[in-house]
Amino acid sequence: MIVSRRHLLAAAALTAIAGAAAFTPASAQSQELNVYSSRHYDIDKQLYEGFTAKTGIKVKVISAAAEQLVERIKREGASSPGDVMITVDIGNLWRAQSEGLFQPVKSAELEKVIPANLRDPNGEWFGLSMRARVFVYDKTKIDAKAIQNYADLAAPALKGKVLIRSSTNVYNQSLTAAMIAAIGPAKTEEWVKGLVANMARAPKGGDTDQIKAVAAGEGAVSVNNTYYFARLLASTKPEDKEVVKNLAIVFPDQKGRGTHVNISGIGVLKGAPNKDAAVKFIEYLVSPEAQKIFAEGNYEYPVRAGVKPHPVIASWGEFKTDQVSLASVGKNTPEALKVMDRAGWK
Repeated sequence: MIVSRRHLLAAAALTAIAGAAAFTPASAQSQELNVYSSRHYDIDKQLYEGFTAKTGIKVKVISAAAEQLVERIKREGASSPGDVMITVDIGNLWRAQSEGLFQPVKSAELEKVIPANLRDPNGEWFGLSMRARVFVYDKTKIDAKAIQNYADLAAPALKGKVLIRSSTNVYNQSLTAAMIAAIGPAKTEEWVKGLVANMARAPKGGDTDQIKAVAAGEGAVSVNNTYYFARLLASTKPEDKEVVKNLAIVFPDQKGRGTHVNISGIGVLKGAPNKDAAVKFIEYLVSPEAQKIFAEGNYEYPVRAGVKPHPVIASWGEFKTDQVSLASVGKNTPEALKVMDRAGWK
């Protein structure tokens, strides 16, 4: 497995969670579910409470960054009390899978509800919600016609206009991995070189910081997950309203393969003491009730057909999504890291 710059911090970071509350031993928890989660959204408590109300199964959670959780589970080995790991982005799911942390699950309900490209072919992980990697741009600084495709980020016309996070960010690693799936590593490397040449500044901050930098005139277009922009649009804070007043969104590659979509996802851990409860939990998370919480509470797109997205993101209209299997995107992650490093994406 390729080790990125991010992974060098994982071992040291273990101490940050070493003192976290331990789970009850498996022998004492016939009606409990032990969850490792790297999600950091307030709505997740609603999901856990909803599952308990529906099944009577109590949920115990340990939260940490994805890399920290992977290292913890590896260290615990066969004695790990964890039942499931929840995380964001296929890059994190793939890393956990490549370490052999998940076990295959067979569920007719999950296969029926979750599109095939958003779950592992062998049932080792499942997508729970979606987010698209889009462009947010200043309508007064750039014409939307200039930014219709991911390829446009490398066009000479965008010199000094692009704002994007660091290459250490898993969202960008997966976007690059998806580009490799679409056009191959050589062309992707040329694309990354062009993107780097067009950056308005050295990468820094998170997705929201990129949007705010566009509003401040540091660049003209940023690359973001949809829910970051939705939060600002939905905000009642005057400062957030000021940020978004001249901004709009573009879903790239609508005349081509479609916009890159990633997931929040989950896998049942290899030694899960409560496997039956774990499967019930995943099935609950894709129920109409839970999918509505994902949509309304965090501006995420439901994976279940028929559940409406939040009105803020629904107002952007329907869009074409890249149908590439996220399993193949995950497998491209090591190559994506090499490409990004060679191309100088810091």
